[in-house]
Amino acid sequence: MAKHTVLSSGAKLWRSLACAKSELRLDLTLACGQSFRWRETAEGHWTGVIRGRVWTLTQTDDTLWYHMYQSLDRFKEAVKKEEEEPVAVTPVHQDTKEEEEMQRDYFQLNVKLGDLYKEWGAADHHFKHIADIFTGIRMLRQDPTECLFSFMCTSNNHITRIQGMVERLCQSLGAPLCQLDQTSYHNFPSLSALADTSVEARLRDLSFGAPYLQARDALRTLPGVGTKVADCVCLMSLDKVEAVPIDTHVWQIAKRDYKYGSGNGQTGKLHRDIGDFFRKLWGPYAGWAQSVLFCADLKKVRNLKEMLHMKRPKKEENDEEENDEEELTVAGKKRKI
Repeated sequence: MAKHTVLSSGAKLWRSLACAKSELRLDLTLACGQSFRWRETAEGHWTGVIRGRVWTLTQTDDTLWYHMYQSLDRFKEAVKKEEEEPVAVTPVHQDTKEEEEMQRDYFQLNVKLGDLYKEWGAADHHFKHIADIFTGIRMLRQDPTECLFSFMCTSNNHITRIQGMVERLCQSLGAPLCQLDQTSYHNFPSLSALADTSVEARLRDLSFGAPYLQARDALRTLPGVGTKVADCVCLMSLDKVEAVPIDTHVWQIAKRDYKYGSGNGQTGKLHRDIGDFFRKLWGPYAGWAQSVLFCADLKKVRNLKEMLHMKRPKKEENDEEENDEEELTVAGKKRKI
């Protein structure tokens, strides 16, 4: 099985171009949240995908070293027959101008970063103090599709989780490129792959949906969106079945039918407390359960409620009367009915 290569294994497997660390620091540029597909596979060696090809990069003080992996041509037909599973790879020995241009383009090495640092430092003393330590941080020139969909994963997430999400997306929908040390590398999914009708369900299986509270809090950052509206969106369009929107109807149901007497008005804390009470009572699909009671409380269906009372057995009504003085535990407290 092919392995991730390292510079110490022999420079003949690598190509290089002159590039001082003041112009590019791989450890900072590749790990600062611009791209989420680079991994440090050995000390100072970073492996990732550029333009559908797998690379390992490393550097010395004045040189950027790069190694591109390429699948053997004779395995291409086998790849298709084996449902596009990754295959063994071989190093590319022939240097090409194209590979160098891909590196220059990706790191935008035509931009003289050292000159910009001097310019920024002259105008900003604070920047100069920071820049003396954090040298060589430059902007990557990424594929627009990959950049767009990667950053759609970033809302309220940290870099490690985003990396995991993007990697799962590529493993599930991207074309396989090669396999190194039992790690499979895939291209970023094409627009046609992302537009397939099966993608939404597959993304949910990959845990792409934000957790309920995280989704609700993100929605609340929008102008005019409060807790109730956010809960409605979570329940009715984001598959957050535990979301319980608290409006006047549900608030009255909680007070009238469950003797929930905590608080005198609808506050954010009260929304959370009532929602937690119903989630504890009804379980994971609490949002669905509240919709039944919400519907039953609407004026337009009161005739159905009257029919319900007419059909109730007398024994059931008598049992209710006998239980009127019993205690009901609500939200951790015993209350009189």
